Amino acid sequence: MDDSLKKSFLLHFKLVAKYRLRSNWRAGLRLLVVALALFAAGCETVHFYSQAATGQLKILAGRKSIDRLVDDEQTDPKLRRQLQWVRAIRAYAAGELHLPVGSAYSDFTQLEDEYALYNVIAAPEFSLSPKRWCYPIAGCASYRGYFDKRDAEAQAGHLRAEGYDVYLGPVPAYSTLGWFDDPVLSSFVDWSPDRLASLLFHELAHRRVYIAGDTRFNESFATAVSRIALPDWRRRNGLPAPKVANVEQARRVNGLMVAARKQLQDIYASDLADSEKRSRKASTLRRLRQCYRKESEGWTQDEKFAQMIEKTNNATLALVSEYQSQVPAFVQLYKDSGGDWDAFYRAVEQLGAQSKQERKARLESLNKRAQASVEAQASSKNVTGPSLQSETCMSAAN
Repeated sequence: MDDSLKKSFLLHFKLVAKYRLRSNWRAGLRLLVVALALFAAGCETVHFYSQAATGQLKILAGRKSIDRLVDDEQTDPKLRRQLQWVRAIRAYAAGELHLPVGSAYSDFTQLEDEYALYNVIAAPEFSLSPKRWCYPIAGCASYRGYFDKRDAEAQAGHLRAEGYDVYLGPVPAYSTLGWFDDPVLSSFVDWSPDRLASLLFHELAHRRVYIAGDTRFNESFATAVSRIALPDWRRRNGLPAPKVANVEQARRVNGLMVAARKQLQDIYASDLADSEKRSRKASTLRRLRQCYRKESEGWTQDEKFAQMIEKTNNATLALVSEYQSQVPAFVQLYKDSGGDWDAFYRAVEQLGAQSKQERKARLESLNKRAQASVEAQASSKNVTGPSLQSETCMSAAN
């Protein structure tokens, strides 16, 4: 056995043993599984699994019971209020959405860093298909997560040197897919009740259905669950609906991204020389930013859209597609299931049991039906579609 593998295994065995004494032994054994994955990894990935196991251990070891924190008079009033929202969200997710909440998000962990981890997403220079990494438990995914930002930056640097478009972004929350009882983290506990519910619905949905090796399916499904559930959650808790202006801004930004994606797909699929593809790619992305600046004049929205547009490249467009492209299909499937959550989950599981090509064809069919409905509604309101070519970049007569 290689000395580096020996050291990594011994380190994680000690960490697991320590954790087992302090907490649930099953969770300790699951961490041991992560450590054992090191034996199947080449030297290049030993550090990745090592930092993943160590980072997960720190989060688990720092957990504190939310019930105890709420009952503790020494708990900061703002934190107590947020944790009470978490309890209400968990109850709604279990009772109304029929999600397998279990003990997930029943604890709180104060992180040492601002974020839980950092994801690296990469795509080739002339492709919108993200690079995929494969893992022993979760299968293949289109991102690589690091608990230490410096590790993420190093990986991003290596990928850029290889010619990839790269996006490195902070991750406030993630799901361990039921392997551990994920805690609420300081990276997102202060969010508004609306945003907090959206996040927890999304992450808990991963515990209900997860198809190894199909990131787009998993993320679009979880996003759809959150999107479908939020209106009723708001009504029951007396929360206002999103401002019409904010919804319209999000629609316009998404339209620009879709238009840019389509133009780039046409460029990459063409027989043009690489130099010409490179020039047209730069022109399309430059046009995207110009259109956004024109469209966003007078907006009072926060800076998240501007930051996203300025960083847009193949990797960010791939990321948006992974989380959003199949959402309309899942919303349509929910409608086809009569608005019954259990029937919807069964339909999603049946879809997940099909081959990837069969899933793709079925989701494309559902997407077309959803799009036809949207276009019919837009036509009745005289709303035009997005275009990067028009003088107004995206015209919309409402």
